[in-house]
Order: sequence, then C-alpha cells, then structure tokens
Amino acid sequence: MTMTLPPSITHPAEALVLARIAPGVRERAAAVRLMVFDVDGVLTDGSLYYGETGEVQKRFHSLDGHGLRLLMEGGLKVALMTGRSGPIVARRAAELGISEVMQGVRDKGAALAELAQRSAVQLNQTGYMGDDIIDLPAMQRAGFAASVPNAPGYVSQAAHWIATQPGGGGAVRECCDLLLASQGRLGSFLAAPGLLGPGAIQ
Repeated sequence: MTMTLPPSITHPAEALVLARIAPGVRERAAAVRLMVFDVDGVLTDGSLYYGETGEVQKRFHSLDGHGLRLLMEGGLKVALMTGRSGPIVARRAAELGISEVMQGVRDKGAALAELAQRSAVQLNQTGYMGDDIIDLPAMQRAGFAASVPNAPGYVSQAAHWIATQPGGGGAVRECCDLLLASQGRLGSFLAAPGLLGPGAIQ
C-alpha cells in the first residue's frame, strides 16, 4: 500500500514523526534556524558522577549526538547553554562540531537574545530545550520551546512540545527529528544514511 504524503512531506518517516504533532507546533518547529539545548537533564539524565579526585563526570547518549549532527548538516545552527561550567561539556561539543557553547549562564533569556542577535536570527526563529526553572526565561522567549517528560509541571507548561524520551536518553534526538521533519529535511538523510560519513562521532 502506497502512503499519500502531504506536499511538504518528502519521506514517509517524516509523516510518521509528525503524525501526532499539532499543526501549531509544527509551524513553530519549521521556523527554527537556531536551536539551543540545555545540558544537564536534557543532553544528560541530570546525574552528576564524582571521581575520587572530585572531577565531575556526565553520561551522554549517542542517539542525541547523532541527532545534533543531523541538525547541523540540515543547515540549522546549534548551541549548548548551561548554568554549570566544566571541561566535559566543551569536550562533547567539540566532538560533535558544535562551536557555540555557553557555560556558567545565569540569565538564559538574555543569553538567548544575545546569541540570536549575534547569529542574525530573529527570536521567533530560535528554539530552546530545557528542563528546569533556570531555563524558563529562554523557553518563554524562544519561538519554539521544548522540554523533557520529567520536567516540573510549571516548566512543562511553558513548552510547546514535550519529548516522550527522557533527558540523556533520546529526548534531544526526538527533538532533532521533529525539527528536521517539520522542515522537510529528514527524508534526505534517510535516503542517504551515510551522509555524515563512516565513523562519524555521535
């Protein structure tokens, strides 16, 4: 049986990703040109592991890393923004080719506005994915606000879309797929799975 796709959908998988997405959310996602992600609780599960000498360790998921790579290959600007500071985030960003990393941020709303201006992007063309109180100012200013399923209720209420997968366990990948599908760009990667090249870091 052949699936009939809407004119803006280029691949059946895009229709699958967008099947349960409200039209208004899809429109917001389609407008995003700069997507910013919180780290703790979004790119990680929020856990902090301390080594014997006091160094902090975090766990990242390869699915999320691949999603971020796809997002950048799809033409979107990607940035990481966190209230904490440390070398782990910078290292992970470098592995993925993310050059815009903002650490030690206290006012994420102001930081998002400044980043948008510096990137020549309107605020309604920005997206932000967060999970806690510190993320609310950025979520409230972004054109597309996303969150994770275990975020506090008052944070979830500020989100236009909430992932079904947990932070650090596929939530970011789910968000990346939504953005790419909404913009009709996911199909090109599915048609050419090796587009990122062999051995691409995830």
